[in-house]
Amino acid sequence: MHTYPRTFSHIGLSVPKLEDAIKFYTEVFGWYTIVEPTEVKNDDSPVGQMCRDAFGDEWSTLRISHLSTGDRIGMELFEFPGNEQPENKMPYWKTGLFHYCIQDPDIEGLVEKIKKHGGKQRMPIREYYPDEKPYRMVYVEDPFGIVFEIYSHSYELTYSENAY
Repeated sequence: MHTYPRTFSHIGLSVPKLEDAIKFYTEVFGWYTIVEPTEVKNDDSPVGQMCRDAFGDEWSTLRISHLSTGDRIGMELFEFPGNEQPENKMPYWKTGLFHYCIQDPDIEGLVEKIKKHGGKQRMPIREYYPDEKPYRMVYVEDPFGIVFEIYSHSYELTYSENAY
């Protein structure tokens, strides 16, 4: 079997309030809604069965909405009843996903917009090649405590000449 680079489809985020998350991601990043908030029940419908296969038998209902980025990557937003905020929002030492990254050449402007909409900046904006190239990055948080990163340039461009 031939190996080739697969494309990215979507990211799934668990959020405390679906409408608040939709508002944040559409107003701050300009992402658009492709599926309005929908309730899913743990029943024998096709989507109920898919969720039961993924989450097990212990859930009863959830709400879900789908957004899309400018480059057609999906953002699948889940609201589960009784959801909990983790104590440490960035457990980087634990195996598993601990952040995702988006790209915007105006990092400074986007960070201010994130803060204005209830998010926060976790670190100063840093340069990969100070005084050589304008590649910058920063870690931020949305208002729900989800940590993500912002790059000023594409991933391939940033790392094409070994950033470290």
